[in-house]
Amino acid sequence: MSEASDELLMMTVQRGQLDMLNALVIRYQQRVYNYFLRATMDAADSADLTQNTFIRVMKYRKSYKAGNSFETWLFQIARNQVKDHFKKMKVHSDRFNPVEVLPEKEDHQDELQYEREQTLMLAMKQLPDDKRELLVLSKFQGMKYEQIAELRETSVSAIKVQVHRTIKQLKEIYFEIEKNLN
Repeated sequence: MSEASDELLMMTVQRGQLDMLNALVIRYQQRVYNYFLRATMDAADSADLTQNTFIRVMKYRKSYKAGNSFETWLFQIARNQVKDHFKKMKVHSDRFNPVEVLPEKEDHQDELQYEREQTLMLAMKQLPDDKRELLVLSKFQGMKYEQIAELRETSVSAIKVQVHRTIKQLKEIYFEIEKNLN
């Protein structure tokens, strides 16, 4: 038996077979959690936001339109959750602790690689929220520029330019941090 598409599963959920939502949760729970973890840099908040996202999927299932990408629709809900979370929490960038995002260093892990990951997380936290989100979606979540453009209601070419500029800015911040650490 072949695996049902996301869109087909969502249409089934829309028709009232709510147990079919489990398949979508299984497929996307880790990706949504990782998105929140990179956006909020807090494991507990990320777990709560992930759960709330799938509750909203169920609650607003009728708003999903057949033929549209389920993944894009899901991440629009997740993106709205992040915005609401930061408004509610009135979070400032100094609240973030990048160590929470990185796993503990293992003995067999390359020391230099571990230090680079820490420096990268410090640099990421210095980016404005919208630019950090852009990198999280494109580079960490692997979303296509077309999907991000749809989420942000802009053109694909605008997203490409924004990603390019954000990566350039991230590199500058990264090397400045690295210079200051040495």
